[in-house]
Amino acid sequence: MRLASFVRAGRASWGAVTGDGIVDLAKRAPDFPRLLDALHADALHGLAAAAKAAPDFALAEATLLPPVIGEKILCVGVNYANRNEEYRDGSELPKYPSLFYRAPDSLVGHGTPIVRPRVSEQLDYEGEVVLVIGKKCRHVPRERALDYLAGLTIANEGTIRDWLRHGKFNATQGKNFDRSGSLGPWMVTRDAIDLKAPRRLMTRVNAELRQDDSTANMIFDFGYLVSYITSFMTLKPGDLILTGTPTGAGARFDPPRWLKAGDVVEVEVEGIGTLRNGVVDEGAPGAA
Repeated sequence: MRLASFVRAGRASWGAVTGDGIVDLAKRAPDFPRLLDALHADALHGLAAAAKAAPDFALAEATLLPPVIGEKILCVGVNYANRNEEYRDGSELPKYPSLFYRAPDSLVGHGTPIVRPRVSEQLDYEGEVVLVIGKKCRHVPRERALDYLAGLTIANEGTIRDWLRHGKFNATQGKNFDRSGSLGPWMVTRDAIDLKAPRRLMTRVNAELRQDDSTANMIFDFGYLVSYITSFMTLKPGDLILTGTPTGAGARFDPPRWLKAGDVVEVEVEGIGTLRNGVVDEGAPGAA
């Protein structure tokens, strides 16, 4: 299933995307008003038959939200082998993942503009595959880690580059500006996608291909990330792991190619879909 969260006619809901329509599952299962509620109840399998109903309305009639955001949003830095080489510091591949948090308000849904803040011109894009946790888990063996996923989605892990070094050691500021990144357009459930298969990831800016790589080139694969993270914390349904971005972000061009108002960023991942967002300046119409 492709599961989306949305607002339509002033009402927030979630449902299954079938073709160009949406089956409103919250209407059919009122005990689960949010996709997050259904994940916590392990109810997706039981809703599979309802998801096959005729669509209730056209997809174009809804404003898409991030499909699901649980308690935690964890992001992995420098997780493609050739990205480590971008730093030109002669360092070896990392032994363990670099991790940081994002806040829910830093992400918007598909079709909603991302915002370049007034304090910086250095808004950058980062296309990423996102793991959605489906079951509470701790100390998960790597060989069983994929069993704990609900599915996959896509992120543009938007970054304000000159704010990444405001502090001496952390990246939190540059990764958490309100509405600076995006998530969606939907989550593809584990039963509808091969979680072990390599996936091509492409990011385009104004139709120009900027990033093009495969998850086969990750330093730390999906299973390792879940196993590693659960070695020190409990993951819960709806928690997200943004798995890192390939080479080709705007900061790596000479001169850098920052996003500006009017640009359109598309992140496409094979087997999941395409996440598309325009860019607006803070304070402009559509940025509220």
